[in-house]
Amino acid sequence: KVGAITLAKEIGTDGVEVDMGGLGKKVDFENKLNDQKTREQFIAECNRLGLQISSIAMSAFYGQNFAKRDNYLPLTEETIAVMKALKVKNCFLPLTNITDMQKDEQLYALVVDRLKTIAKKAEAAGVVIGIETSIPAKEEAKLIDKVASPSIRSYVNVSTILKRNGDICKELKTLGKERIVQIHITNTDGHWLQNDPAVNMLEIKKTLDKMGWGGWLVIERSRDTKDVHNVKWNYGANAAYLKKMFQ
Repeated sequence: KVGAITLAKEIGTDGVEVDMGGLGKKVDFENKLNDQKTREQFIAECNRLGLQISSIAMSAFYGQNFAKRDNYLPLTEETIAVMKALKVKNCFLPLTNITDMQKDEQLYALVVDRLKTIAKKAEAAGVVIGIETSIPAKEEAKLIDKVASPSIRSYVNVSTILKRNGDICKELKTLGKERIVQIHITNTDGHWLQNDPAVNMLEIKKTLDKMGWGGWLVIERSRDTKDVHNVKWNYGANAAYLKKMFQ
């Protein structure tokens, strides 16, 4: 919603990630961004507040399986059209619910084929689709290399790495500078980032600096469970900490 841009300014972020809307059993996204007036409202509010749209998210694919969704291509094309209209370079596509990729060769081949198909559309539009998977960085790097397109990159999620007991810095180095488009820099709820024993932000910064990587760091959770619903308190603290650390 447009109001989220105002809230983002109050929290102290540099921008927002805008979602295409839910899918559920529907054919199409619950997407209001196809409407030019709605897009103009988003652009006007960003310009007024000096914020940017970091990326467009297809987070409905957390609930819908990209490998099984018959109309994955029209949905992707619709997203790319919105990206072009809003002049947004990056997109988020979660593939974390495709859990058997490593075991099922047929499924793996299907995912690669579909990524190659949407990569052609993204390349033609000059945009990048950042994928989040549940597989280790070494395997995700192989997947990205197999697709072999500058328009398919990794959208790293710190929380996902921690869930499978991975080493954040090691996985960042394994993926490398050129494969990473954006980073979800937060963990699951429990602690603010500055208080989270599982996230060594100083080491993450050193690793990214050494890699020479630059890009959007997206705050997703890491809310203190003492008051998990206090948006300004939680996200404001995480935004201030990340700015102090990285800017």
